[in-house]
This record gives sequence, structure tokens and C-alpha cells, in this order.
Amino acid sequence: MIRAAFSLISRDLKLAIRLGGGGGMAVFFFLVTVAIVPLGVGPDLNLLGRIAPGMLWVSLLLSNLLTLDRLFQSDYEDGSLDFLMTSGAPLVLVAGAKAFSHWLTTGLPLVIAAPLLGLLLNLAPGAMPMLMIAMLIGTPALSFLGAIGAALTVSVRRGGLLASLLVMPFYIPVLIFGVSAASAAVTAAPGDQGPRGLMLLGALTLASLVLAPVAAAAALRANVE
Repeated sequence: MIRAAFSLISRDLKLAIRLGGGGGMAVFFFLVTVAIVPLGVGPDLNLLGRIAPGMLWVSLLLSNLLTLDRLFQSDYEDGSLDFLMTSGAPLVLVAGAKAFSHWLTTGLPLVIAAPLLGLLLNLAPGAMPMLMIAMLIGTPALSFLGAIGAALTVSVRRGGLLASLLVMPFYIPVLIFGVSAASAAVTAAPGDQGPRGLMLLGALTLASLVLAPVAAAAALRANVE
């Protein structure tokens, strides 16, 4: 089963590199979203530095939503999903591997780009390590929770917007704890909630790693079969 999961992840990575579009489009959208914030807020560097963690997290979340329909839709359209569902591999394993591939091709590039884009918002250099740690912990939850919405709308043509609406309530706790952990590094106030935010964020991610593939597998079974 582990070999099957690695094979599926390797296949998705090769397709992402060959076809392109997913991770690159998400990073470009991330860049555009962050770049227009100073135009709306103004040139106040102190204000930009204070809101930088929240704006980076919101932009990352929206960029992640942009690519949710790529999780299962292309495999559904070309028949690969039917083959995967009848291949003998547990559907939970298939859903988990697809979600992990989505994180590798979309979530991880966004995390890598975040500190560079933080410079546009005057993010304090000392806050960048905490921001990256929080995003590394939290972004897998976005991909795994997003897999539920993608599975629920896999048979809906152009269901990306519907999937985004379905998973948005599940994304809110990740956003809250992620911003809390990153903002604590900016304010550096005594008794800040940074470590607690990271622990809660880690708990959400661990719960999503366990529960989201089960829910996504059930949704795929209901929509495809």
C-alpha cells in the first residue's frame, strides 16, 4: 500500500511538472494579491508590518482555493479516477495521496514564496521564521480539507467555486491559529499566544490528515459510483 501511495504521488508530481499551471498559477495569484495590498492600505510601513501576517495568510488561503478543482477533476474527466477506484488500492489511500500531492505542488511553493512576498508588506525579518513554521504546519490541513470539497464536487462541471464555498468554514480555524502564531512574532508581547497557536494549528493539521481522507473517500464513492 505504501508503494502504491508513492507511485500515485510520483505520478501526480510528474503530471504537475509536465503540464504546469497549478502551483505556478497559485504563486502568481499569491503575488498579485499581496502586491495590491499596499495600493489599498497606503504607504504606511508600520501599518503594513502589523497586518502583514494576516494578509499573507489570507492571500495564501485564497491561492490554495484557486487550485482545489485540480485535485480530482482531471482524473475524473480522463477516466483515471475510475481506474484508481477499481485498482484494489484503498480509496482512503488514494484520497490521502492526492491531497499530499496537492500540498507538494501548491502548498509548499506558496510557503517558500511567503517570506519573499513578506518583504513587500514590510514584514519584520525576525517574524519570517515563525511565519514559515506556521505555514509549514498549517498548509497541509488546507490541502487535506480541500480534498473533501474537491471530492464532493468532482462530478460537477467547473465545480471549483462550489468546492471553495464548501471548505471555507473548515479553513477559518487554520487561518485564525496561523495568523495568531505569526502575529505573535511581530508584536513580541509578553505572554503572547504564538506557541499555543502553533500547537492548536498542529492539532488541526493532524486531525485533518486522519479524518479528511476518510471523508474525501466517502464523497468520491458517493459521487462517482
